[in-house]
Amino acid sequence: MIDIRGLGYIVAQTDQPAQWQHYAQDVLGMMTTPAPGGGLYVKMDERPFRMLVVEGPERRYLASGWELADERAFDAAITVLEQKRAKWEPASAGLCEQRGMQAIAIVTDPAGNRHELGWGHRSDCQPFVSPLGVPRFVTGDMGLGHTVLPAPNFDETVAFHRDVLGFGVSDIFNFRPDPAAPAVRIHFLHCANARHHSLALAEYPVPSGCVHVMVEVDSMTEVGRAHDRRIAHQVPLSATLGQHLNDRMISFYMKTPSDFDLEYGFGGLQVDWSRHTAFEFTRVSLWGHDFSAGQK
Repeated sequence: MIDIRGLGYIVAQTDQPAQWQHYAQDVLGMMTTPAPGGGLYVKMDERPFRMLVVEGPERRYLASGWELADERAFDAAITVLEQKRAKWEPASAGLCEQRGMQAIAIVTDPAGNRHELGWGHRSDCQPFVSPLGVPRFVTGDMGLGHTVLPAPNFDETVAFHRDVLGFGVSDIFNFRPDPAAPAVRIHFLHCANARHHSLALAEYPVPSGCVHVMVEVDSMTEVGRAHDRRIAHQVPLSATLGQHLNDRMISFYMKTPSDFDLEYGFGGLQVDWSRHTAFEFTRVSLWGHDFSAGQK
């Protein structure tokens, strides 16, 4: 299996780049700079970027960038892809330059989600200085946060992420929006770091290509301040403040300028996987998280 260390970056697309720049700086409290080859880098830690926003006709999520430890791990990943007969292609020199990676293998999962497996991120050793005074985002060895992707062909997609990409199951959630219909499944998956989940797969289609991306701050105060900024800048709310049952994250959800949601949270569970037991939970949250808020 492939040894993925964490979610290194995401790529989003928008027809209004200036809107994303405003959102990143004035709502999220992150830094922005022009990206090589066009687009916008969104910086949230010591790395040059964790989110890349490119211009295009559709507002959507384009790709998840997964980090491997080194060149040996990258070569081993290619061997696994070949052995599993998974289609992949090498990224161009221009794409590697824009992503700031030594090499990238581009893989598309059975649900059509694009994954970029890379090694050797570039670092310019420049500190993160939030324009709004956000002290820090919780990243480091745990990656930028997590992403939740659509997987309508659920069994095939989960098997690919487990048996090819090497993710492990943290826990599962089965919910019934219609009591007479079969349960809709969401599996939460971890990789080689302590974050409760770096990826989740949801058994339904999503027009924007992503359910949500999560970023984590180091205090509840910063979550509250971000919520105030959301209101001040009239960013649509997707779910009210609440605390999840499985990863214990206290968070709220709001729309991004690429039409997927962003979870802004604090206090996410960090797990010793040698002692963890996967389980099924039957409630999304211990309290709060009214997801009907985005429909009102």
